[in-house]
Amino acid sequence: MPMPGPAIEAAIVAALPGASVELTDLAGDDDHWAVKVIAPQFAGKNRVQQHKLVYEALGGRMGGELHALQVTTVVPT
Repeated sequence: MPMPGPAIEAAIVAALPGASVELTDLAGDDDHWAVKVIAPQFAGKNRVQQHKLVYEALGGRMGGELHALQVTTVVPT
């Protein structure tokens, strides 16, 4: 079963309090998503470390419930 957008957003916000999450369903199937996450936790981290925080927020769902995720991370100004 695909992972719906609200579940993705809830998982990210729970792991990264204060994050702003923008989701786009790329294929209309709840299985291929693009996400832009703006979070203060990204400050001082490189892009790989930022993306790792997002993937960790999703637990083991990548490759199962969530097939594809395009991640963009931003440090708030």
